[in-house]
Amino acid sequence: PMLFFGWSALALVAGPGLVALGLYLFGPRLADLHATLPRVLWMALAGAAVLLWSWWGVLVLSYATGRALLPERLAERGPFLRLMRLTSRVAGRFGRRDWVENASVKVYNALALLRGRKVGTGELLLLIPRCLSKETLDGVLGIAGRYGVPVFVATRGQLARRVIRERRPRAVVAVACERDMVSGLHDVAGKVPVLGLTMTLPSGPCKDAVLNLGQLEEWVRAYVV
Repeated sequence: PMLFFGWSALALVAGPGLVALGLYLFGPRLADLHATLPRVLWMALAGAAVLLWSWWGVLVLSYATGRALLPERLAERGPFLRLMRLTSRVAGRFGRRDWVENASVKVYNALALLRGRKVGTGELLLLIPRCLSKETLDGVLGIAGRYGVPVFVATRGQLARRVIRERRPRAVVAVACERDMVSGLHDVAGKVPVLGLTMTLPSGPCKDAVLNLGQLEEWVRAYVV
């Protein structure tokens, strides 16, 4: 998880840094429009940077202490999802995208679990991909059967999102590879609480994937028991 926080700090430097560069380059032209405009924009940028870094610091502290120090809409909802996207883009420039996205999903899950949310068995939806090995699939279905949780095999992200819209679950536990998981979180987590479990791919992409069944059962139990 600290891999995500390190790269997200770099992203929070790069983003405001690019804006600052733009203000520096276009400052003279902005001053032609109004003499105080560059100063106002610099002050606004400084204020936004202070707010961003303060929020990031509380986020790190929340994760480190295991306490929900931020409201849900400021922790694992909109701002955090946007930070995930920006961090993925920055890490992708250095060929580290998959590593960082895996770490970001772990941080997201840890923050989401701090809420201690409970739902009914029929209100939780378990989404899995079609590329699971037979043994893993049997294990997933066994967990779903024990807790009375409906399972849906999502052949692609669009179909998974449509199922969520139609079934309207109060929470989702989803299984996917890192990139599909991050994409799905951006689309869904702002509206429905989601826990995302990434897979291990011993035979390469889209074939005989395995996952931590103990972790999956722990998350299902946390929601419905």
